[in-house]
Amino acid sequence: MGARVVAHPIGLFLIWQPLWRAQRRIDSRPGLALIAVGVGFALLATWWLAALWICVLFALIAGQVPRTGQSRERAGTLLASLFLLGLLLLWVVPRLGPGGEIPGLLTVVVQFILPLVALAAGMMRPALPLRRSVEPSVEAPVVIDLIYSMLLLLLVAVLVLGSLVLGAVRGDEGYLFTLAQALIAIAALLVVLSWLWNPRGGFGGLSQVMSGHLLSVGLPFEKWMRSLAQLAERQRDPERFLQGAIGELSQLPWAAGVQWSAGGSNGSLGTVTRHRIELSARGLSLQLYTHMQPTPALKLHAALLAQLLGDFYDAKQREQRERRHAYEHAIHETGARLTHDVKNLLQSLQALCAAVESSDGARAVELQALMRRQLPQIAQRLERTLEKLARPQLRALTRVDAGQWWQALQRRVGQDGVHLSSRGTLDGSLLPLELFDCAVDNLLQNAWVKRQLDPAVAVHIELSTLDGVQLSVTDSGAAVEPSIAGHLLQEPVESCNGFGVGLYQVAGLAAEHGFELKLSSNHAGAVRFTLEPAR
Repeated sequence: MGARVVAHPIGLFLIWQPLWRAQRRIDSRPGLALIAVGVGFALLATWWLAALWICVLFALIAGQVPRTGQSRERAGTLLASLFLLGLLLLWVVPRLGPGGEIPGLLTVVVQFILPLVALAAGMMRPALPLRRSVEPSVEAPVVIDLIYSMLLLLLVAVLVLGSLVLGAVRGDEGYLFTLAQALIAIAALLVVLSWLWNPRGGFGGLSQVMSGHLLSVGLPFEKWMRSLAQLAERQRDPERFLQGAIGELSQLPWAAGVQWSAGGSNGSLGTVTRHRIELSARGLSLQLYTHMQPTPALKLHAALLAQLLGDFYDAKQREQRERRHAYEHAIHETGARLTHDVKNLLQSLQALCAAVESSDGARAVELQALMRRQLPQIAQRLERTLEKLARPQLRALTRVDAGQWWQALQRRVGQDGVHLSSRGTLDGSLLPLELFDCAVDNLLQNAWVKRQLDPAVAVHIELSTLDGVQLSVTDSGAAVEPSIAGHLLQEPVESCNGFGVGLYQVAGLAAEHGFELKLSSNHAGAVRFTLEPAR
């Protein structure tokens, strides 16, 4: 009979409960279950059962506070939680002690103050709109946070049992004093736990340990990242990398088997079970089979692993495409450079043919001397071009004596109206043969184009060894247009008489071997290109 005394405050609380969700109809099955629980509570009513029932109600209601958005609803939930906690600690728990007596002050609080708290909780409802909408609003579902509710239930159980233990140990002290001691002890414990959860001073705390455990699910995240990175360093082929990564993924403790599909490849490892997780990332489709029903944390962990694997696989595919592009680009550059060399040789041969056709018997000696100068040079350049075509991967340049190269250049172009001069000691200085030949051919070809338009254009070639080996070609023709000069040596430009890549290729070849080609002067009557060591 003693436990039934608590029936009227709990009854008032249950009467308030439908006001919380008054517009919701209770189904038959939950309603019958609720009636059965009520009947069982009435037949088996004890103070211990009442304490357990109030603890469960408090945990379910107070666990919704973090998810409550509106201020009035939050205040109502807090007041309801305060009512249940006060009823538990001030009315039920004293009945569980040895004496089972309640001080008069607690009786006054329970009978006059707690009903006011319950009444205030019932009045704290969200404000209704002034005008109802035509269509009934869809009620948001009640979300109960199980973790918060379990923690609150355990916390209240510790508080109740702690106060009872302190009351039994210190029987001479009153209930309020032992309750205060239990509250102080639990408060101190909560302060310590809150500090350990997120300590200051550079320590990680329990929060990082807990989050790391939830994310790892038996496998440290760093270990998986390290294994993927090492496998990416060892395997360059995307498909082999994917097969190796899938093999390591199938070795996880919770993984029974894996099936994957990516592009044109697919496969499977392990065994197929009835528990499956389907994932996709970056064109990679995975089906992970587990030994048991996967938990939400395991699904999140598997999604993270699949995303990492997809990112690595996509990076390997991009790396393979870049290698192919670089190879094709190297072939294109080699072909374009050799095409330009062949074009220069063809122009030299056309010049010789024109000289032969326009010559007569009186100039036979001069024509023979010209052939002796030009044909060996053309043959040597053609031989080097064929070597580049046969072995395009060899990028090393042949270095020759600057004096010998200069004498050969004088014999080749000295009779074509080109003025040549040198400064410094040429003998003993070395220069890259292919680079300087290519630079002279392209620069002279551009100068000769200007001479065809204006025969008065003069060309001057100078080789200097005073500050490293430097070559400059100057013509007195028109200046390069500013719109072209800005990117003349940085990219191919439009050309009316060629491919527009000659000077760009020379500049790239010079940069590869420590030289720099630049337009050092761009004025009408003084257009100078200089090839010099890079500073």
